[in-house]
Amino acid sequence: MKGVIVGAGQVGLACAYAMMIQNVLDELVLVDINQEKLIGEVMDLEQGMSFVEPTAITAGTMADGAGADVVIITAGAAQKEGETRLDLVQKNVEILKNLIPDIVAHCPEAILLLVSNPVDVLTYAAWKLSGLPKARVFGSGTVLDTGRFRYLLSRRLGIDPRSLHAYIIGEHGDSEVPFWSHANVCGTPLYYDGMPAADRAVMDEIFQQTTNAAYEIIQRKGYTNYAVGLAVTQIVQSIVRDQNRVLTVSCVMDEIFGVGDVCLSVPAVVGRLGITRRLNLALSQQEQALLQHSAQTLRDVIDQIKF
Repeated sequence: MKGVIVGAGQVGLACAYAMMIQNVLDELVLVDINQEKLIGEVMDLEQGMSFVEPTAITAGTMADGAGADVVIITAGAAQKEGETRLDLVQKNVEILKNLIPDIVAHCPEAILLLVSNPVDVLTYAAWKLSGLPKARVFGSGTVLDTGRFRYLLSRRLGIDPRSLHAYIIGEHGDSEVPFWSHANVCGTPLYYDGMPAADRAVMDEIFQQTTNAAYEIIQRKGYTNYAVGLAVTQIVQSIVRDQNRVLTVSCVMDEIFGVGDVCLSVPAVVGRLGITRRLNLALSQQEQALLQHSAQTLRDVIDQIKF
């Protein structure tokens, strides 16, 4: 299986490293405008190859990535301290305008995975600019948020985060929604709505920590990279190994609670053909209202894009 990562910044390199050590791809091409740095990064990765299962890693162009099964876009302006993901919109759309035609020309059958922020809006823009089917253009969405949510819940509950089923849906950003009504451990619901007020306040604080995690990390180190690299690797594994995993990726929605033509995250089945289906959400009334608000927030931003 062959993949391309467009953008060899902190996020792109974290994705490449995670995929290399987990032997996700047979061949990986890294593409970046800074060729000298790119060559150095690939040399560094290659020199660790004797310690892992082999992956052919190349510093190249989209022409070198021709015929790739998956193209991962991490290129874009970085989110700065005090800046929301939605603040990045137009400058990153302009970057996509230059990238997408080259990607489609060389990799017409590839699945296009957006990681750059704001990921929901850029996923929509990439779908519009590429002309590819909806199933083959999606974003990393709230896969990382869901992982953060499970980790923080697991610390409170004293269990392995992999034993938790809890999701963040909607925008990968400030309007994201905790899917409390279906949060459970081994099928046993957390019963958020029925909790005593004090316990519910703790759960609300965990959600706020989830939402604010990126801002806090950026304040301390300037960027986020390791966790998103692992999250993207999980998505790519599900694609290239046809695992049909349920992941909260950002996908094109024709309509959701009265808001149409928008990308946001809902649980979806991801496999070799891309998104094969989205799961029907049995939401509480409050969750419906919050998800509708999240969709409208994104739709309002999409309306301002200059394609």
